Amino acid sequence: MRITEQSSERHVLNVIVDNEAGILAKIAGLFTARGYNIDSLTVADISEDHAISRITVVTNGPPPVIDQIRAQLERLVPVHKVIDLTEEGAHVERELALVKVAGKGDNRVEALRIAELFRANVVDTTTASFVFELTGAPDKIDSFIALMRELGMVEVGRSGIVGMMRGAEKI
Repeated sequence: MRITEQSSERHVLNVIVDNEAGILAKIAGLFTARGYNIDSLTVADISEDHAISRITVVTNGPPPVIDQIRAQLERLVPVHKVIDLTEEGAHVERELALVKVAGKGDNRVEALRIAELFRANVVDTTTASFVFELTGAPDKIDSFIALMRELGMVEVGRSGIVGMMRGAEKI
């Protein structure tokens, strides 16, 4: 079967890197140069001495392409480890979203009711709008946004996915 005929799979990759200038550009450049798409990208310092960062990349592709991405990432000098959370097994994924909804009357009441069901927090309010903060799995965020569109959603900001393996083991 040719690669173009294989089904595309979503993968969450954790890339452990030296926290140095230019590393994010190198990783993004690797994806860009080879025509791979990045669906989500987050970066954060994860060590006490600020020397190590975790880059979480969500991408799609057939298995041979995902294997190639992983191999190419592992060859970059400041990369310590690449973990494909999708392949490794049970893992947790979360995302943060800020959702601004404008409305009055029944729409305003309904937006608050739905926010409560989704356990979204109101982080800003005016007489004409709310900003909700919501964390959860990407599907939960997508569902909340779809409902808020009907009630006057004005703007949305999403953090991107952060993920890690379940269990007591350290990466």
